[in-house]
Amino acid sequence: MAVASLAVTNDLAAASPAAHRAKPTVVLVHGAFADSSSWNSEVAYLRRHRYPVYAIDTPLRGLAFDSAYVEAQLNTVKGPVVLVGHSYAGEVISQVAAETPKVRALVYVAALIPRVGDSANSLIGQFPGSQLTPQNLRTVPLPGGDTDVYIKPGKYGAVYGNGLSTTDIDVASVTQEPIAFSAFSDKATVNPPARTPKWAVVATEDHAVPTAAQDFEADRVGAHLIHTRSGHDVPSISPEAVNRAIVAAADSVD
Repeated sequence: MAVASLAVTNDLAAASPAAHRAKPTVVLVHGAFADSSSWNSEVAYLRRHRYPVYAIDTPLRGLAFDSAYVEAQLNTVKGPVVLVGHSYAGEVISQVAAETPKVRALVYVAALIPRVGDSANSLIGQFPGSQLTPQNLRTVPLPGGDTDVYIKPGKYGAVYGNGLSTTDIDVASVTQEPIAFSAFSDKATVNPPARTPKWAVVATEDHAVPTAAQDFEADRVGAHLIHTRSGHDVPSISPEAVNRAIVAAADSVD
């Protein structure tokens, strides 16, 4: 896994002629079956517009471990943060935001948005339509007793990448990052902070996390909604919608 941490310095952000104040740092957190390169389009956009930005390569080892990992990364960032999470990372950024005051806005991208006691399994399964089913997944037992989960390459386009080109699906299906099987049953121990402004980019053609689940969870936490015609890999398929949500979230930060 390449550690692709891309950044723009605060000096560059402050130098933007349109900025009357320093811009918050945007931290991008990928979900299952992806890595930080899934944010390449968003990183390019944010760099052009002089935002400080980091894309974190998350270990995908479970909610507690991944949340602690992201929180450790945020400890190295100065100033306010807009925290952005795709898919499973919605759980991670919710947990981190509840523990880290510097997170001043949240952006959920085709994401799971838990409340206390929710797990990925319960959130995905509350509405019909997910194709993250056993017959579409490949599992690899690990020496420590856990199991890694992949999407079967032949199913990747239907489950995750509908909307990508055939070439991109072929590449992504064999470079995908696995997630620990235990992550699907990990339960949230905190709620997303109620006073933190939230945006949710909802994918209307999602075959992994049902659109109805995304709408329900976003409404439940009072997120501003942006719907986009996209499969689950919204950062790659519909980056314009993600960028719009990030800018709105950044503009909300004092």
